[in-house]
Amino acid sequence: MISLENITKSFGNSNAVSNVSFSVPEGSFLVLLGPSGCGKSTMLRMLAGLDQPTSGKMQFGDTLVADGNTGHSLPPADRNAGLVFQSYALWPHMTVAGNIEWPLKVAKLPTEERRARVLEVMEMLGIEKLANRYPGEISGGQQQRVALARMIAPRPKVMLFDEPLSNLDATLRVEMRFELLKVHAATGATAVYVTHDQVEAMTMATHVAVMNNGRIEQFDAPDRLLAEPASAFVAGFVGTPAANLIPIENGKWFGTMPDPLLRDQSGHAMVRAEQITVADEDGPRTFEAVLAEVVPMAGRFLVTGIAHGIRITAVSDQVARPSGKLRFRLPSAPAAIFDKQGTRIS
Repeated sequence: MISLENITKSFGNSNAVSNVSFSVPEGSFLVLLGPSGCGKSTMLRMLAGLDQPTSGKMQFGDTLVADGNTGHSLPPADRNAGLVFQSYALWPHMTVAGNIEWPLKVAKLPTEERRARVLEVMEMLGIEKLANRYPGEISGGQQQRVALARMIAPRPKVMLFDEPLSNLDATLRVEMRFELLKVHAATGATAVYVTHDQVEAMTMATHVAVMNNGRIEQFDAPDRLLAEPASAFVAGFVGTPAANLIPIENGKWFGTMPDPLLRDQSGHAMVRAEQITVADEDGPRTFEAVLAEVVPMAGRFLVTGIAHGIRITAVSDQVARPSGKLRFRLPSAPAAIFDKQGTRIS
């Protein structure tokens, strides 16, 4: 349904998006995941038609919506796409029903058809009792539901979400993730969702594009990102907790602890938190760390310490001391090795 070919977006001499290509089938839920400034919102704006690519082609199905090489760009209103902003962007002088009905008025649908559709989407999102209230009279979560209802009312084929849950509290974010997935399933539209929250990506996506510095580090299914990260950046960004990336130099952990299994490699070794144990005493592959924090999670503990200037996290059944030092034990072999450029080599 959505296909990008060598998309680049430049601002002056700087590329916000560089040579990005991917495609997803109809009905997919694509998440653009990455840290602030990686280019994911710029990508979404180009899909919406708010920004134009400097070069490359973008298609929705068989329709060419943008071609940076020729300057062709289909207007946003003609792309059959809906967009939900991070700030909701509701009309403050319109009621909830009025906000939802507005795009249908613009599309010149008959009055009875508009009212029936407004009621349908309000019932879908459980906000029918708010129909005559104004945005300033309802909560943030309710405003988000109104923004969703307004977006899906015209039945877009493509739904675009720009970090729509970032303004909500943690409990409400979990609830709204469920609501978004319900809307996606009910509409059958293709969704593109921008976030820096990898928990949202892992729980909602059928496809994930992990972005960094305007490029895609890895395009894959969520479980593949966790199981087989293609780069050191993906390994250190995805996961709860993310994998530990321990520097190795000439086959030595931290450049000081020799290990023949590292085969004289230099770069970074990926070690998952569950591979590291809290050691009671000194021994092979153990090292000292300054305790940073202990976080309870699912009946176990994430124990984080600082060693050689980097954070190391282990999963432990025991509670570490609230302060002071501890020892970690490394596994017999890392889960993966990345070279100094961050490319996976084993």
